[in-house]
Amino acid sequence: MTEQATVSAHHPDGSATVLRDDGVLVDVPVAAVAEGGWRVLRPGQRVALVRDGSGAVRGLLRPV
Repeated sequence: MTEQATVSAHHPDGSATVLRDDGVLVDVPVAAVAEGGWRVLRPGQRVALVRDGSGAVRGLLRPV
């Protein structure tokens, strides 16, 4: 499942917080950020969240 979101914050440990289009904040773990190959995330940047079958965020990708 893929959801569109906007980066709210990129944390020093490499994790991020994003704001989904429905207004819900989602914490994104370091591994999910790394999965997308990001070098830098900036607040306001559009991204796509990829979730696994259990609903956990497994990837933070460039939006489609």
